[in-house]
Amino acid sequence: MDQRTDAASRLGVVRQQIEQACRAARRDPASVKLIAISKTFDAAAIEPVIAAGQTLFGENRVQEAGVKWPDLRARHPEIELHLVGPLQSNKARDAVALFDAIHSVDRPTLCEALAKEIEKQGRRPLLFAEINTGGEPQKAGVLPEQADQFLNACRETYRLSIDGLMCIPPLNEPPAPHFALTAKIARRNELDLLSMGMSADFTTAIEFGATHVRVGTAIFGER
Repeated sequence: MDQRTDAASRLGVVRQQIEQACRAARRDPASVKLIAISKTFDAAAIEPVIAAGQTLFGENRVQEAGVKWPDLRARHPEIELHLVGPLQSNKARDAVALFDAIHSVDRPTLCEALAKEIEKQGRRPLLFAEINTGGEPQKAGVLPEQADQFLNACRETYRLSIDGLMCIPPLNEPPAPHFALTAKIARRNELDLLSMGMSADFTTAIEFGATHVRVGTAIFGER
């Protein structure tokens, strides 16, 4: 089995794991969307995963996605593309034009840029505010204690509608408390969507209410 065929096979395993985790959490498997993280992989590696029925993909960088995805989407118009990595304010125009969802809204300057481009382009991606649950200085994201104020500013100051929250727990800590904290912030701000969980912890994220899980390595293999 070559690497491309193997990716389609691994996709099947991940789907089964999602279904099992949903059953254990007494959730409908349809309530969890799998985002296949295709960063650094070329079209030839992605095509077999599309052929296996995957339509939702995630990228970390606007520039890489802008090179790779227009041709793929021309061949596969059903594809939904999410930006899961940090977004510079000066890339807001390209991000709004290219992506169906942006998971990394985390500061006023970006809110202002996104609001401007959404109005200008008449195109509104789903928007997730990123929460830095571990307070890690090297990571993007809003600190938990500032989340309510930030979300209110998104609505009131920038007229920017936020649909959900995203988090990336610290590597050296159990993920469950971070997922629980993100879900708590979402509930009190009446947000329905939770982008939580990656290859190593997506089943735990489902237990805590994840609606979107971001899985790359478990599908595509090591980068």
